[in-house]
Amino acid sequence: MFHQRIRDLREDADLSQEKIAKVLCMSQQGYSKYETGENDIPTKILIALALFHNTSIDYLLGLTNERNPYPRAK
Repeated sequence: MFHQRIRDLREDADLSQEKIAKVLCMSQQGYSKYETGENDIPTKILIALALFHNTSIDYLLGLTNERNPYPRAK
């Protein structure tokens, strides 16, 4: 499910795979494999995507349908 969520978030923001890949300091081809589900997403990339899209990792992984992020720890 995570691959569909990250694709939907990217498309909702009208961003290209190239733009997201640049933010993550990786190649477009590498990022594309996350969206297709070909590769699992490492924890640091999940965190970066959640922060970038202002959501939670639980939302990205499909554990909740609540798109708003949790309050951040201080």
